[in-house]
Amino acid sequence: MAKVAVTGSNGFVGGNIANMLLAAGHEVLGLVRSEATKPLPWKTLVTDLSSTQSLTEATRGCDAIVHSGIANDFNKLQQNRSYAYDSFVGLTQRVTHAANKNSAQVIYISTGWVMDGTGHMVPESDTGNPVNFYGVLKSLGEQVIRDLAPETGVIARVDGVMGIHQTLEVGPRTQDVGFGYFASALVADLKAGKTFTVFGGELVNKVTAPSLASEIGAQIERIVSRKASGTFHLVGDDAINRMDYARLICEIFELDQSLLREAEPPLADQFPGNVPVDTSLSNLVTKKALGLGATSLKDLLIALRTEIDTGKITAITKPEALQ
Repeated sequence: MAKVAVTGSNGFVGGNIANMLLAAGHEVLGLVRSEATKPLPWKTLVTDLSSTQSLTEATRGCDAIVHSGIANDFNKLQQNRSYAYDSFVGLTQRVTHAANKNSAQVIYISTGWVMDGTGHMVPESDTGNPVNFYGVLKSLGEQVIRDLAPETGVIARVDGVMGIHQTLEVGPRTQDVGFGYFASALVADLKAGKTFTVFGGELVNKVTAPSLASEIGAQIERIVSRKASGTFHLVGDDAINRMDYARLICEIFELDQSLLREAEPPLADQFPGNVPVDTSLSNLVTKKALGLGATSLKDLLIALRTEIDTGKITAITKPEALQ
């Protein structure tokens, strides 16, 4: 078993990663900026994320560091470039330096938004061509891993992430121009008998290969257990557009498709920058490297329904540490 530090463990993706690592028997340490408002299933340690020394001390004895923490106030990121650069690139540099000093594996959570949106099911070897500041920041973070940890570092790209939040007792966030929270927001509205407007037009991310947060956690666990390195795409097997995705969600959750609408996102929901049209990622190399089975979109949505119905995360990939 490994000891794994996780930045962003109180967030959506990071919380699922921490929970899946913990369920597999690994020791998990959440690196947080301040004390958690409620007890978490894993240990946390208040850490000065602006200090390489603090990160190094906090992660001493760790076998791996999963860096999933981000700043997600996109307007602030655009308006304050120094803040944006330090929150993404600077922090990734500090985390990677700390990992190297402690001979730990560093796993950087990236995104399909490093792509320009002109490709389809792009392979793991594609280094990207971002079209907005968020994609640029994440792409620069990827380059930090390539430069500072070329032999041991991991770039783990995710996209269209669905699932339940592990640390917040709140309802799903509303739909945005990407695919994050799309499924949960749709299910919540249609279960309540409300209509759901699927964003369309030229200002949205139209195609993705959706992933499930708990499944991302399970695949990260496999990366840790195998001490793998390189670039991985932790996504499902199938690419889909927004409206077909909405209809499939209705089918799996037995919801009324007649409540679906389509319209351009209102001004308040538009992204302050260009949006890549197609961010679908191929996972063929990842599947082979990690020994993964099929993860069809239907199976991921069935797992999501189990999560929403029971409140328990339901990954398809089984923990390697327990096999």
